[in-house]
Amino acid sequence: MTGYCSKFQKGASEKSAFRRTFPHDSGRFGLALQARGQRFKSSAAHQGNPPTSPWGKPFVWPPSGLQCEMPMPTLDLPTLEAWLWDAACAIRGPVDAPKFKDYILPLVFLKRLSDVFEDEVTQKYGTMEEAEPILEAEREEGLFRSGRGSVRFYIPPKARWEAIWSHGQTGLGQYLTDAVRSVAQENPRLHGVIDIKDFNETAAGQRVVPDEYLHSLIQVLSRHRLGLKDVEPDILGRAYEYLLRKFAEGQGQSAGEFYTPREVAILMAHLLEPAPGMTVYDPACGSGGLLIKAHLRLLEKYGVEENGHRRLPSDVRPLHLFGQEINPVTFAMARMNAFIHDLEAEIHLGDTMRNPAFKDSLGRLRTFDRVVANPMWNQEFPTDLYENDPYERFTLGIPPRSSADWGWLQHMLASLNEHGKMAVVLDTGAVSRGSGNQGSNRERDIRKAFVERDLIEAVILLPENLFYNTTAPGIILVVNRRKRRPGEILLINASQQFAKGRPKNYLTEEHIARIAALYHEWRAEEGMSTIITNEEAARNDYNLSPSRYVSANGKEEVLPLEEAVVRLQEAEEERAEADRALNEVLRTLGVL
Repeated sequence: MTGYCSKFQKGASEKSAFRRTFPHDSGRFGLALQARGQRFKSSAAHQGNPPTSPWGKPFVWPPSGLQCEMPMPTLDLPTLEAWLWDAACAIRGPVDAPKFKDYILPLVFLKRLSDVFEDEVTQKYGTMEEAEPILEAEREEGLFRSGRGSVRFYIPPKARWEAIWSHGQTGLGQYLTDAVRSVAQENPRLHGVIDIKDFNETAAGQRVVPDEYLHSLIQVLSRHRLGLKDVEPDILGRAYEYLLRKFAEGQGQSAGEFYTPREVAILMAHLLEPAPGMTVYDPACGSGGLLIKAHLRLLEKYGVEENGHRRLPSDVRPLHLFGQEINPVTFAMARMNAFIHDLEAEIHLGDTMRNPAFKDSLGRLRTFDRVVANPMWNQEFPTDLYENDPYERFTLGIPPRSSADWGWLQHMLASLNEHGKMAVVLDTGAVSRGSGNQGSNRERDIRKAFVERDLIEAVILLPENLFYNTTAPGIILVVNRRKRRPGEILLINASQQFAKGRPKNYLTEEHIARIAALYHEWRAEEGMSTIITNEEAARNDYNLSPSRYVSANGKEEVLPLEEAVVRLQEAEEERAEADRALNEVLRTLGVL
């Protein structure tokens, strides 16, 4: 593209005026960045309040005599990250950090859609003026609504970034709301995705984000183009996930609902190693990061370099991605994330446990090649949800009310085809609770059923303080219907494999490579991993905690507070069940 222009062909005074108003490193005006040697055409949005140039005249791009001589390079990741965080800071005053994402992400997405729309139109028709009659005819025929138009998404004139940038401050909140709704109306696939935020919303009679802050946000977002040649989908996707991480840092306890740390997601993709054409499913997909990392792993293995960027060759089939998410805002984030990465993903809004979205023609659960998930840990569901399940998912046991971990695992197992493999993040107690107890324990009994059916392939203990909603460590449980080593379970204690970070620890590339190598090479390593048999698991009452078998640096396992609370809740459940059974016996005997 041509973008920031470093030379005027006219006088030095005009050149200096331009540089003072449009610094080379800020790229303030969106249409200036979008220009490709064409004049900035005035639209209906300009008529009432035309923008002015530094010369006090209606803004025309490029100014007379200005020649764009140097091509603008594609945006790199650091530039994108800094720019997007500047956008977040533009509304820092009136909006709490946890809510930044609700305002910024839809606008970043809209800018990407608008810039790509302009690029597609330019490639196909030369100019927007030549394209408008054709686009309007396609719109009237309903081609865009059915996904059969000449461009991927049709952006109405009022929602194009040119119109948004030139609107001005007054009434901007309502204008933005109308703009995103018009995009969703013209493109049904974006309904519930781009139009979830009312930019004009009020609280206690006051605007949540006044127009002046929204105007500042638009100015920051107008610094750079996000068109086809301006930024690669994978780089833009990385920047989008950078924003998600920053939002997660500010959101604290509830951040785990939408964000799994990037390096954990990469590790899970390395464990699953999806092959071309496979189906990948996440039943609690949050913002879609685990699905996208599966795609990126495929791209890493099978992609080829073209013009400095990695592409899947035409003979390599892409993955088919599926997900379900219960939270409407997070669902929208997942859909935007997929679109920004230029991926087609079938993501549904809904409650997976009560109403799974993916079913075959007979109403049975659809099955997939790979399942990857980080469901909410120790979620509470009523017992009757498991007992009255129409999909027969919970045949290996009814989980306790206090923790749905093994309920989620049974749903995923039911969603796994006969050759399938899954990797799931859970709390550490999921692989040890109930072991050593006298009598029966629901979670231990379900683990026993998994082990006896030779389904559990590996358990990986992660370091502390990786996740944004807890400081407790988690585990990755790998289930495989076609285990490479039948009758064996690999246990990896990676609790010391981390680098200190602020506010969270993280896995480096070396840590990820080391853990993945232990798994793929099926290797025991002193102080890091061991291999046990199913019989050994049985002798240890189906306790599969890696720290029980592998001591890392001589440290003893410390029970996290959250785990202690769950164990107490389970003990209370068991006591209540015993009381009910005792009372039933006493009533039979006539004592009560």
